[in-house]
Order: sequence, then structure tokens, then C-alpha cells
Amino acid sequence: MQRILLRSSKTPFEAATVEETLQQKIGGANLGNLVFSDSAFKMLDVSGAEITTMGFRTRIPSPEEINEKYDYCVLPFANAFRPAFQRQLEQWTDVIEKLTVPVMVLGIGAQSTLDYDLEPMRSLDASVKRFASAVLDRAPSIGVRGEFTQKYLNHLGFKDVEVIGCPSMFRYGRSLSVDKGTHGLSTDARIGMSVTGGVQGDLGQIVMDNYRRYPNLRYIAQDIPDLEKLYWGDTSKAAGKSAAMPDHRSHPLFEENRVRLHLDPITWIREMGTYDFVFGTRIHGNIVSLLGGTPSVVLCHDSRTLELSEYFDIPHRRMTEPAEEFDAAKLYEQADYTALVKGHDERFDRMTGFIEKHGLAHVYQSDQDGGAAFEERINAIDFTPPVEAWADDDGGLGYRIGWLKESVRELTKARQKGEKRQSALETKLNALETKLNALETKLNRTNKSLAALKKEARMSPYRRVRRAVGRVLRRVGLRR
Repeated sequence: MQRILLRSSKTPFEAATVEETLQQKIGGANLGNLVFSDSAFKMLDVSGAEITTMGFRTRIPSPEEINEKYDYCVLPFANAFRPAFQRQLEQWTDVIEKLTVPVMVLGIGAQSTLDYDLEPMRSLDASVKRFASAVLDRAPSIGVRGEFTQKYLNHLGFKDVEVIGCPSMFRYGRSLSVDKGTHGLSTDARIGMSVTGGVQGDLGQIVMDNYRRYPNLRYIAQDIPDLEKLYWGDTSKAAGKSAAMPDHRSHPLFEENRVRLHLDPITWIREMGTYDFVFGTRIHGNIVSLLGGTPSVVLCHDSRTLELSEYFDIPHRRMTEPAEEFDAAKLYEQADYTALVKGHDERFDRMTGFIEKHGLAHVYQSDQDGGAAFEERINAIDFTPPVEAWADDDGGLGYRIGWLKESVRELTKARQKGEKRQSALETKLNALETKLNALETKLNRTNKSLAALKKEARMSPYRRVRRAVGRVLRRVGLRR
């Protein structure tokens, strides 16, 4: 029995409820993370292997625990080379440096600008060097998402770097087909759209233009904050808040119940398979659609979305284009899936070859079942249906709960801000105390010197001469 520890929020066979997902922060802050971790689990779910998941936000197991309980540590990552993840990356490095079991990093990526600028990565260089060195002491190579990440690691001096993409695209092994058809996209087409806050370009205008044009368009959400809005509600309508982006429950997409969020990749894939077209800024939201056979176009806003789209030949557009270029029908018409499908076999062989090089078996080897047992087990599970917006038709209860939730959030932020300020003040106080102790030590030395000088100054000229002569005579006596 080979015991594998896998970095994932949960196993693909756990049907989490909304409440569990919110409480445990399953998927981290983004349920799209489950798409690649589930695929990694399936690939390694061979006969004779026991896979244990560790969670994204729970405590990282100690190196002693990993060395004792497991034979292999598998780490699927996403855009881990980014400033916001630096602390976690360093924590993982602390653990990896003490591991005696082998490690496999599966599809890690760097996050920068659309022009693949290395300059924003400079602050990460030392942390990434240490991480990569620790991994390569325990692995033949590092698997990265695309050529930009490979270039970054090469720039830092690491050559054992392989571009393997993301495990998510290989959920069904060699099988991948996208049915675009020859017809265009009508205004009554069933369309899915994903968005990311804070991206360059006028994404809000793109959202509203397509919302007005396509009555069957739905916003396919995937973040924990979106889940909170669907489940708890908020006070945005009563407060008169509105925005072009679907950031509040007052947005028409929420008001008209045109928002869906899936807690598990399998329900997500199944539903996207019934759509006519999907587009948006979320890379895994688009990948899920392709896995379901539905045409999809990625709106790239940074290096992480661009390098994966380029590697897999997923149709994509850059968010630097004018907003009018992002009409769903126009995107659909211009998308070509030939290279995506044609190159899938070669990319699949590269991924499985990488796994084999690391000494691990996978379900697509000739002596395995190709994932049949995994899919049979998945199909027998009753997963939570996609989450919809809670209708506030119960006398304002939704507003009350939303107000309470927002109040708790604000109080939590204030507490965290206070704790951070207190910690900073304590650090400053400790530094001042250290400086004061050093000054006191220096003052004591000065006082001793002054006391000695005063004592010597109080001596009569005769005594000073006598002391000096006595010293000379003592030296002469010692020499004899």
C-alpha cells in the first residue's frame, strides 16, 4: 500500500453542504481549486494507493507527521508564486526542507502581468529559490503551468523545470471533445459567464452588455464571498448600493436569480455540459465547460490565465481589447478549438510522463482501469445541487441576517486591524527596550570611567608621581 498525502481541501467523494463549505472554507477562497485537486486525485487513485487530503487552509502537517505516515507528498498548486501567497510558500518550504519522503509539485504557476514581466516577481525571488531548491532535493523536476513560469524559474537558475499545464484538463484522460457546431449564437442561447474582481479593462461594462443582450445568461460564481451573498444575503439593496460588477445582491443577476455556484466539480461539469457557450476571466470556470464539451473563451487579464490558455490552445482574448469586442456571439463565432483538441494527446502524454518520472503510478497506465472505478463511485454519490440566491420573501429576514453578517465581518476586520496594530506596537516597544538596555549599559561604563578619573584627579601631585614611579620599579623588578 502506497500512502500518498495530497494537497486538497477534500476528497472528490465528499459531498459537502453549503454550511460545511462556508465554515471550513473548502477550496480556500475559490472553489475552482477543487477542479485541479480532484483531477490530481483521480489520476493517482490506483489500486494499492491510499490518498489522504490535507486541506488548503487547515494546519500544514508537520514534517515529522508526513515522514512517519506517508510515502509520498503530492502538491498541486495554482498561482503560488505571487506576493499574497509568499507567507504560505515559505511555510511549505519550512516543511519540505525537513522531509525524507519524495515530493511532486504538480502544475505550479507564477502571477504577473499580461506582458509576462518578471519585474513584479522580484520580491519573491529569495522565497521561490528556497522553495524550488527544497523541492528539487526531493524530486527529479518541478511541474509548472506554462512557459512564463518555466522562464521565471530558469531565470532564478533552475533547469529541471517541465511545462505540464494543469491537472484539471486531464479529468477524463485522453478524452476531450468540444462541440461548437456550425450555427451562430442566438440571443436566447444558454450562456455562462465568470468574472474576477479588480481586473484591468471595463469588465463591468462587458457584464452589463451581455446581461442585457442575452436573457438566458447566468453568472457562474465560484468564490466563497459569492457563496456568502447567495446564502446569507446582504444590505446592498436597502443601502442603495449598486455596481456594474455582480459584487452585491442588488445586482440584477442576483435579483433575477441568474447566479449559480457549484460546490463540487462534478455537478459543475454536468451543468456546463448543457450550456451553449461559456466565457469569462476565470480559468477553471472555462476549463470546467470544456470538460463538459461546451465551447468556452477565456478573457485573460494576467499571466496565470494567459500562460495556461496558450499552453492548452484554449481560445482566449486579452482584456486590453475594447469592451465591445467581448460580445458573447462574437467571441463564439471567432473561437477555434482545433488546436485544443488536436494537441490534447501530446499534452496528456507529457503530464503522465511527468508522474511516471516521479515514480508514481496513475490510472491511465495499461495495467489500470483508466479511472472507471473512480467515475462509478462519483456517479453513485448524491452531491449538493448548485446554490441559488436566497429569495428574501419572508418579511425582511434576509436583510436582518445580511446586516448581522456584515456587522460581524466589520467587527472581525476591526479586531484583526487592532491586533495587527498591537503586534506592531509590541515589536516597536521591544526594539525601544533593547535600545534602552544598550544605552544603560553604555551609561554604566561611562559612569565607571568618570569615577576612575575623579578618583585619580583627587590624588595630590606627590601621590600621582609616587604611583607612577612605583609602577616603573615593579616592572623593573619583574624583569630581574
